[in-house]
Amino acid sequence: MTDQINEINQSTDSTAAPVDMTRRRLLGTVGAAGAAGVALGATGGALVHAAVESDGSGSPELSSVGATEVPFHVKHQAGISTPLQAVGHLVAFDLAPGAGRKEAAALLRRWSATAKALMAGEPTGADTGVALDAGPSSLTVTFGFGRTFFDRTGLVAQRPVELDPLPDFSSDRLDPRRSNGDLWVQIGADDALVAFHALRALQKDAGAAARVRWQMNGFNRTPGATKKPMTARNLMGQIDGTGNPKPADRDFEKRIFVPDSGKPAWMANGSYAVVRRIRMLLDDWEKVPVAQQEQVIGRKKANGAPLSGGTETTAMELDKFGPDGKLVIPDNAHARISAPEQNGGAAMLRRAFSYHDGISADGVPDAGLLFVAWQADPLRGFVPVQRKLDRGDALSAFIRHESSGLFAVPGGPRAGEYVGQLLLES
Repeated sequence: MTDQINEINQSTDSTAAPVDMTRRRLLGTVGAAGAAGVALGATGGALVHAAVESDGSGSPELSSVGATEVPFHVKHQAGISTPLQAVGHLVAFDLAPGAGRKEAAALLRRWSATAKALMAGEPTGADTGVALDAGPSSLTVTFGFGRTFFDRTGLVAQRPVELDPLPDFSSDRLDPRRSNGDLWVQIGADDALVAFHALRALQKDAGAAARVRWQMNGFNRTPGATKKPMTARNLMGQIDGTGNPKPADRDFEKRIFVPDSGKPAWMANGSYAVVRRIRMLLDDWEKVPVAQQEQVIGRKKANGAPLSGGTETTAMELDKFGPDGKLVIPDNAHARISAPEQNGGAAMLRRAFSYHDGISADGVPDAGLLFVAWQADPLRGFVPVQRKLDRGDALSAFIRHESSGLFAVPGGPRAGEYVGQLLLES
């Protein structure tokens, strides 16, 4: 799914606060790959030491991976333009029968307080100790509301038109049990235990107010796993993320976030997330020769460069013909069809996690992409691009959309506020 389904490993959040490198002490934890030293003891066991620094007192400090903190009180919720993390959990909740606006407000207060503490690397009130020795590890927690949330809370008049149901697509094989939901939570971190700790804390916070509808777990390349920062690869082996909008782009905010003057007012500085579980038919894909895979995608597998030439970041020459008189980038290539210039400028910030849920009953990998696409308006972002892909994308033969959701993600809370307060207390 290069250029349709992307990550933003190389982007940065301009709102991020400086990292507090002295806030937490390391108590014998496993450190960052690439900065860790490995020694074999007399017993033959491997001892993995964390990358540490000293503050002059002789006490070790957390490695940069563990110490990195993403602020909770920001203009846009964390986890949207934040650099992509190594581990992710996507969870949808439904409000319990009888729970309404009052219970939802209390739940968002609890969730916001928990998220704020955990993102700062601090324990919660009833902490399980799972992440006791770790720092915040770039933890982000992002909250959104599904279409049905407004029915259950009596807030239909505040429901954005952007939450109208997505159209049906021919590649859809959607499981309703793993689609949609009243509430949606995205968790990301650079440490698996930190991410799991947050997941458990939020699930327990739900209490009697809400119950899990579905949960999906994903991963990406760990920061520091490559010699230099680079665009990640998906499970098809393709460099995946080249065409993503970047926070430094002049029109990034306009494409991705609802403006201050947007409607409804409670969505100011927010965004809309399209969430899709896209299964990759890896056994079929891996039988295809690399040269043919490149024709399907429209880019070189080795370095992500367009078939028209250059490097990964070279603009595609969509009108270039080869000696045989055929388009160098085929007319049904995924990169061509999904390119913004082929879709009236439609673009979205695709920030996905890969997933692998073992082997299915038919003996093939249940693996693929947890696709999360962010945009100011899904009817001008995801929908037109997916409609065009649905009509002739060569990649469609190797993927299957198995679940779907659309969520309104309000702007970040100000100090003293909880996420969604402008909606729930309007």
